Amino acid sequence: MPFPLFAQVQQTVDAARQVAQQAAAAPAVVNTPTQDTLTLWDLISFGSWWIMGPLALMSLVTVYVVIERSMALRKALRQDKDFIPKVRDYIHDGKIDSALNLCAQSGSPSARMVEKGIQRMGKPSKEIESAMEAAGRLEMTRLERGTSLLSLFAKLAPMFGFIGTIIGVIKIFYDISLTDNISISVISQGLYQKMVTSAGGLIVGIIAFTGYHMLNSLLDRVSARMEETSLSFMDLLHAPTK
Repeated sequence: MPFPLFAQVQQTVDAARQVAQQAAAAPAVVNTPTQDTLTLWDLISFGSWWIMGPLALMSLVTVYVVIERSMALRKALRQDKDFIPKVRDYIHDGKIDSALNLCAQSGSPSARMVEKGIQRMGKPSKEIESAMEAAGRLEMTRLERGTSLLSLFAKLAPMFGFIGTIIGVIKIFYDISLTDNISISVISQGLYQKMVTSAGGLIVGIIAFTGYHMLNSLLDRVSARMEETSLSFMDLLHAPTK
């Protein structure tokens, strides 16, 4: 006959074994943490509106200037290859009005510059060249409209982002001083503001910087085309008539 104490220990071991077997047989339940989707609007809202607002305005103006000026400059580069030969034929035939009408119909900066030279025909070459140079500078000023804003935004946007970074750091230390706690839940808001404003400023700055240099490249091509047209026009004025 077994001892009573041994019987109680045996019962306890059997009960534990049954519990372990039931736990092993039961399906495992995995608690998967849910994660909310973080949208672009949510990211933007983490930044200060008085920082993100100007950055958004800069981005809109930048995109508009780049698209509008690109179209205008590409249009300025389009010119009839026979433009100068036609002008030469009209001038040599004494059809000055026809040459002026051709320039007006072309509508390109080079044509308007040549038109100014035709209007000065009969005067000294230096005066004709000066008039054409003045017309060329005026045309380039018109074509450069808005590009200075891109240069400004390329420098200003990262500064706005840096200001948002400083404010985010200040907010982090302020929240820590209030709670005396450096857990991620306390500093997350300041970190979000710091990172979002920095990223926003850099993105707008990069777009403005890229657009500025792209437009300058097109402006250089237009300037070269106008200079080439000016030289061709001066050459035909000094060329002997047939």
